[in-house]
Amino acid sequence: MSHYDIYAIGNALVDSQYDVSEAQLLTAGVEKRHMTLIDSARRAELLSHVSGLPVHRTGGGSAGNTVVALAQLGGKAFYSCRVADDELGAFYAQDLLCHGVATNLTHTRAPEGQTGSCIVMVTPDAERSMSTFLGATADIDVTALHPHDIAKSKVYYMEGYLAASKTGLAAALKGRQIAREAGAALATTLSDMTMINFCRAGLDAMVGTAETGMVDYLFCNEEEAQVWCGFQDLTQICQQLSRQARVACLTRSAKGCIVIEGDQRTEVPAAQVKAIDTNGAGDMFAGAFLYAVTHGHSHLQAAWLANQCSGRVVSQVGNRLAQPAVNELKAAFEQQLLA
Repeated sequence: MSHYDIYAIGNALVDSQYDVSEAQLLTAGVEKRHMTLIDSARRAELLSHVSGLPVHRTGGGSAGNTVVALAQLGGKAFYSCRVADDELGAFYAQDLLCHGVATNLTHTRAPEGQTGSCIVMVTPDAERSMSTFLGATADIDVTALHPHDIAKSKVYYMEGYLAASKTGLAAALKGRQIAREAGAALATTLSDMTMINFCRAGLDAMVGTAETGMVDYLFCNEEEAQVWCGFQDLTQICQQLSRQARVACLTRSAKGCIVIEGDQRTEVPAAQVKAIDTNGAGDMFAGAFLYAVTHGHSHLQAAWLANQCSGRVVSQVGNRLAQPAVNELKAAFEQQLLA
């Protein structure tokens, strides 16, 4: 009997989100649509650019968003991460507990320092540009793992952003080994073009090989897939992804997603929404998809739910949904299953 539907490891970040103009983004010197790692001095500089603007603060981190999404839908999740002994760290730990996510943070005393944070700037075209200060999460290591709980989970999920951290990558891969030996499914996300361009070796290790075992579930968007595969042609991309994961989910914004499984390629349409803010869309997709597959549903049914949930996220401000919205989407999913 599995204790958890998903056991994930990733960065603990508190998101501070601001609506900015294209001019403000340019003045701040932030690269549009991507994630950029920053130090404390750059963080202070960026905060001065958004001083006085309304801010929306939530728990974040890619895999953190994913496990919260799964838990909101009714799944059981465990999250390994690292925070500091400060106000943001307490906020983050409490946020996980409020969403019903078990975590290593309740078993260890947080160290001194600063909890990781992410300044998210959203432009009028709904694109999010992220500047991430890792803080304490930069030092996440194998001590964050709970091997017994990994072995008792259905899916072990690695956040691709951990490829930027030597100790974080080592922890993710140690957990991967434990999960594989226990027979748990493996899952990861390519996370961002920055990771692919500068941390390719770490992502390669997460995705795996014939010797280490390829992942069961791989999540990426179309732009990431183009850079990862080195092709622009969609057919070539799908062929390569089919050789790297048992199931690959290629998200394509308003075009929906493509579920790739061996030689089979199936397009699943997107929810019909007006995009306001894309922050957290991919994380929600992964969480909803993994919720569905760990509860006995097909990959195409899972993709339908994931598209609907991620569509609802992009139609609002913020990286997470309120519980009533999740309940509504789950009810629609159950109706879809009966159709």
